[in-house]
Amino acid sequence: MHEKYLERALELAAESIEEGGGPFGAVIVRDGAVIAEASNRVTRDHDPTAHAEIVAIRKASEKLENHDLSGCTIYASCEPCPMCLSAIYWARMDAVFFGLTRDDAADAGFDDRMIYEELGKETGARQLKMVRIELPEAEGVFRKWTDKPDREAY
Repeated sequence: MHEKYLERALELAAESIEEGGGPFGAVIVRDGAVIAEASNRVTRDHDPTAHAEIVAIRKASEKLENHDLSGCTIYASCEPCPMCLSAIYWARMDAVFFGLTRDDAADAGFDDRMIYEELGKETGARQLKMVRIELPEAEGVFRKWTDKPDREAY
């Protein structure tokens, strides 16, 4: 059964290439039913976050009217990049099945090694300039959140 969903993710990746998108596809399944599927839309939408997994997560969340995708499994044509993997964790999905590896992606020109390395560094040691600006009112934002009795946790 897993192979069927992964094959669909690979079909979506191949279709995306023909449509001018990147070579990635994703399918989200819950209880044996496809909830959402998507392909990479980065170049088509001019959106660097429009990876197949992210687009599929957005569709699934909209369809289920919930940001919590517990009980769902994602099938990705390739091992998710750091951004997509983070989104999968945030969505609380149960599992990820993938076809190609991050090394396969790097060989095809999609090399995320630097991002994986950067995430393990302290903010001041990263290549991307990151500067904390301490404002007195900043703490108030989180205090307002923690004091809100009807907040929806995520």
